[in-house]
Amino acid sequence: MRKKIISVLLILCFAIPQIVKAGEGMWLPIFLKSLNEKEMRKMGMKMSAEDIYSVNKGSLKDAIVHFGGFCTSEIISPDGLLLTNHHCGYSQIQRHSTVENNLLKNGFWAEGRDEELSCPGLSATFIVKIEDITEAILQNVPEGADESKRNEIIDENIALIRDGFEKVNYRNLQIKPFYQGNQYFAIETVTYPDVRLVGNPPESIGKFGADTDNWIWPRHTGDFAFFRIYADQNNDPAEYSESNIPYNPRHFLPISVDGVEEDDFTLVFGFPGRTNEYLPAVAVDQIANVYNPARIEMRDVALKAMDRYMRKDEEIRLQYASKFARIANYWKKWQGESLGLKKTNAIQKKQDYEAQFLKKVNKRRKYRNQYSGVLEDLRQAYKAEEDHRLATSLHYEFLRRNVEIFRLCRQLSLMEGALENYGDQEFDRYKQKFIPQAQGFFDSYRSNIDKEVMGGQISAYKKYMPQALIWPGFNELLRQHGDGDAVANHLFTESRITTYEGLVELTELSPEKFVIAMVNDPLMSLYKGIEDHFNEVISPVFKEKQNMIDELQRKYMKAQMDVFSKKERFYPDANGSLRVTYGKVQGYSTEEAGNYHHMTYLEGVVDKYIPGDYEFDVPQKLLDLYESKDYGQYAAEDGRMPVCFIGSNHTSGGNSGSPAIDAYGNLVGLNFDRVWEGTMSDIHYDISLCRNIMVDIRYVLFIVDKFAGADHLIKEMKLVNPKKG
Repeated sequence: MRKKIISVLLILCFAIPQIVKAGEGMWLPIFLKSLNEKEMRKMGMKMSAEDIYSVNKGSLKDAIVHFGGFCTSEIISPDGLLLTNHHCGYSQIQRHSTVENNLLKNGFWAEGRDEELSCPGLSATFIVKIEDITEAILQNVPEGADESKRNEIIDENIALIRDGFEKVNYRNLQIKPFYQGNQYFAIETVTYPDVRLVGNPPESIGKFGADTDNWIWPRHTGDFAFFRIYADQNNDPAEYSESNIPYNPRHFLPISVDGVEEDDFTLVFGFPGRTNEYLPAVAVDQIANVYNPARIEMRDVALKAMDRYMRKDEEIRLQYASKFARIANYWKKWQGESLGLKKTNAIQKKQDYEAQFLKKVNKRRKYRNQYSGVLEDLRQAYKAEEDHRLATSLHYEFLRRNVEIFRLCRQLSLMEGALENYGDQEFDRYKQKFIPQAQGFFDSYRSNIDKEVMGGQISAYKKYMPQALIWPGFNELLRQHGDGDAVANHLFTESRITTYEGLVELTELSPEKFVIAMVNDPLMSLYKGIEDHFNEVISPVFKEKQNMIDELQRKYMKAQMDVFSKKERFYPDANGSLRVTYGKVQGYSTEEAGNYHHMTYLEGVVDKYIPGDYEFDVPQKLLDLYESKDYGQYAAEDGRMPVCFIGSNHTSGGNSGSPAIDAYGNLVGLNFDRVWEGTMSDIHYDISLCRNIMVDIRYVLFIVDKFAGADHLIKEMKLVNPKKG
């Protein structure tokens, strides 16, 4: 049976030389031996595939942790000490912060286990094993079945497998599709719910550069934080208890203090979220030239409005810093993505590849009968979907992302639905829960800013929204009042929900009068009109068209795997499952900026230092350590203090906090970002521009030891010198 599974996977994992290059790919760790080990050794790796992933003995995979389900972390001591990114632990650090004891601003270092802070709701998940279950999942699926019938049978088969899974506390079974649904894997996990905050640097180190440096190289951010996993007396998962003890792992990562050099082998292990590497040229063209420009402008007008107020008022800056960062993150990412696609001529490369594909298809009758029309069908399907996908993107930007007051509109609409569907009692219950949430909303809300944001959103929405899909009431508002700013001014002037007092008055009405007030409120009318129009007119058609694309993408994926040489490999798109990516420490160059070095140093932090600036301020103690060059054993050979480095590892969202591992299996860095133009790697990897950004582990140790004085954490780790033998 095992040989059969291996042979099936080998057929599915072969790819074309035009796509897969050394350093590209997010590989399933269970098949490194057959697919990757030889190449990894040629690139400098000294470990075996068994050292990386093993079910029978402790291996690197046993030190890799899904942190909260949204980031990656790694165990770096025999006592369950976790290392992840500062931005991954940000909400937990914030939760423990008060005005009097601001852990974000001042940092935090538990001096003993009794001072480590419980983080309710935060969990640490390990992979127990991964198995190919394709045959069982696709059993009884008829050839040529339509998408709904296919999914129905697959869901039934998944239910049967889940029924046969031994249910043990904190154990779970994930079943995920790979290769566009051509293959399925079962992933058994175990989750530890008692995770505690151990230490974090101040924001001025952990978030240095903030939004300005986000997605940018050179980078000088100490983006790290420490947590610890706790278990019961038997080392099993358990809810928080004072009697719990530190988790004893099957494996933890030793830490190399030898540092990295250009061309050193690096392996990044983690849980990348979502990629689409096998899109046809038409889809990449739409992303670069249709969807990204619209989404970028929607966010651009929102960010400009916020920025004007944030620069004038420190209180507003504090209130809006996280909101601004949330909107700016993908605004900046999409710009870099489009730029990278253009610089690498990605669309033309896709078209050239498709021409090669069709040439091979047409050479064999078998392939002609099966696949000759798949690319043209895909092209037509993507074109047919374009307006509805654009409308969906704009809907989410306008109603769900950028205009804050629509969050309240959504809650009020749900409250109205509770009344309609379940009666007065459920309405009252929902209301009691909603009022405290609304109070928190208004504590950090400025209606004048939101009104300006809405004005810009209305204008951009009108500009990009396909005319045939616009809710008629939206056009009527513009006809009555003029431009977007005038409409926004009317809505905010006439609505009763833009202040906390007005909102409370509405909720104190009888249920019958509340419903009438909702009908008559202009903001609610706009929200419900657009939302209902979307749900009734746009969303069902979009889902139908997307189902067609999903079916064709699966066929196209299978066609590529059938048609191209069996001497090359395919890697599956990221889907939140455990992956290995490998590459080298490597700089890069652009026409505009020239050559970028692979490493940054502490002098770069000092060069960027702006006293009092929320992005570029630096603690005095760090400046003192820089002046005295008191770096201890963590300095590079030339005496400088390394901060960050870049490599050609293929990473994505979800790889935040992933360990950068050297050729011997030791920790050398902590992944936290990508370079701006290289963000296109989610849909097109090109080694000339795609680089991941990592904190040098020596900088982490230096901050812990010399800056924080938390040498008890250093003593807990295993420091090694593999390059020095």
